Amino acid sequence: MGKVAIIGSGSWGSALAIYLGNKGENVCIWSFTEEEKDMINKEHKCKFLPEVVIPNTVTCTNNYEEAIKDAEIILHVTPSKFVRSTIKNYKKFVTKDQMLVMCAKGFEGETLKTLDEVIEEELPEIKYGILSGPSHAEEVSKGVPTALVIASKEDELIEKVSELFKSNKIRIYYTDDVKGAELGGALKNIIAFCAGISVGLDLGDNTFAALATRGLVEIVRLGTAMGAKEQTFYGLTGLGDLIVTCGSVHSRNRRAGVMIGKGHSIEEARKEIGMVIESIDNIDVAYALSKKYNVEMPIVEGVYNVLYNNLDPKVAVDKLMTRDLKAE
Repeated sequence: MGKVAIIGSGSWGSALAIYLGNKGENVCIWSFTEEEKDMINKEHKCKFLPEVVIPNTVTCTNNYEEAIKDAEIILHVTPSKFVRSTIKNYKKFVTKDQMLVMCAKGFEGETLKTLDEVIEEELPEIKYGILSGPSHAEEVSKGVPTALVIASKEDELIEKVSELFKSNKIRIYYTDDVKGAELGGALKNIIAFCAGISVGLDLGDNTFAALATRGLVEIVRLGTAMGAKEQTFYGLTGLGDLIVTCGSVHSRNRRAGVMIGKGHSIEEARKEIGMVIESIDNIDVAYALSKKYNVEMPIVEGVYNVLYNNLDPKVAVDKLMTRDLKAE
């Protein structure tokens, strides 16, 4: 495989770079900051993954053109709220024969658009895909066996990305349900945040299991209303990603929820986590989409009211538990 460009030097971008670099791929990361560039190039370290050494096959630059030039595949790994603005900054350097893989999970808040829609608007002629699945950066960077999904309408892209990533450490599956992969990855962050709140409230395993399960129901409702295939949400990019994000200590979304459950503010959670928390950035989007598509999402509505209408999390739980009874 030729050069791989990675746009974004956070934990996930760096983890992908470490994995591919250890496979012998030529990887160039674009970073927003001079500090991170120097740390990667001079110390071979990532501040978000302090236990792992970055291989010599990985370099870092603050220059978009330098990162993208001659790359066969571009992996976009910025937070969702910066996807469009970042693409606008580098799209003049992208050629028609290059392929773009979106590795972020979330929505564009101002427009309620999924990230594939942003790509189609900003780079209408490029072949693109969505890389998703249950994959914490901390574990991928250490070579923990992981299964991912590449979602695309382009067979050539699926073949190239599958070949790029496959090893005894990463197993790649594929699908043409781009929308389903997008929505599973974006919405599970919100349910994981809610699961964290339940942990922060010391509500126990029963509550945790109920929340995750009924959360999946809400994801399926909205996802299918938006045109995704129901089956997709019971695979790696739906249920699989939901399990790992709800239950893992590595999950920023879960950890932020725990802090809210313990009575901390959003600002305190952001400061403690120290990285972008996609769930907090997208809860209002999911709530707005549920209204737009007329989909019942009581868990999403409850957490929306906790964050934006000062509803006590304990009261939100009571409201969920005392709703009208119905068949599962």
